[in-house]
Amino acid sequence: MQTEAPIPLWKEQLADGLDAMGIALSDKQQQKALDYLALLLKWNKAFNLTAIRDPQQMVERQLLDSYSILGLIKGKTVLDVGTGPGLPGIPLAIALPDVRFTLLDSNGKKTRFVQQSVHELGLANVEVVRGRVEEFRPEYPFDTVTARAFAPLPRMEQLTARLIADGGQLLAMKGTVPEDEIRAVEQSGYAIQVEKLYVPETDGQRHAIRLQRL
Repeated sequence: MQTEAPIPLWKEQLADGLDAMGIALSDKQQQKALDYLALLLKWNKAFNLTAIRDPQQMVERQLLDSYSILGLIKGKTVLDVGTGPGLPGIPLAIALPDVRFTLLDSNGKKTRFVQQSVHELGLANVEVVRGRVEEFRPEYPFDTVTARAFAPLPRMEQLTARLIADGGQLLAMKGTVPEDEIRAVEQSGYAIQVEKLYVPETDGQRHAIRLQRL
């Protein structure tokens, strides 16, 4: 299987994209992110981990999209709900080595891939948990809970409310602004902010809906 050919293209795409986004990652961090992408490309051929199969789209749709919420992460503990193949959790964990990440998903083949990636990349700040969010019982609540295309906002809020620390936040990654979903959670005791996200070279809108626990 040809997995090495896209790497030179990826390196330029990532460096240019991060520069356009105003994000500074070291050469070592950028290489680790590219190594993760190479693992994802390789495993995806056999295990169908993500619908994005065009190598030319992977940097923008997976790495840069994940990094679009980097500046919104707060606190020292982050839970990535429905992480799938590790998005946005693994790219964020690479960028924030002093933050503790827990990556949660119920799909066994995806969590096996994520665990293997964490091992190969040497990410000491990541814990991988296989399970349903409804049944997840962590030792402590989290400062930030992230979710990417996981569920409608009201359902997401319902599932994660007990997992968010006092003063913590839920960051839900969306495309267009889900006005109906936002109205449905306005009485849930959160301060709600809509943050427009910038992802270079991608079509369509990207937003983060931030639910801040008061």
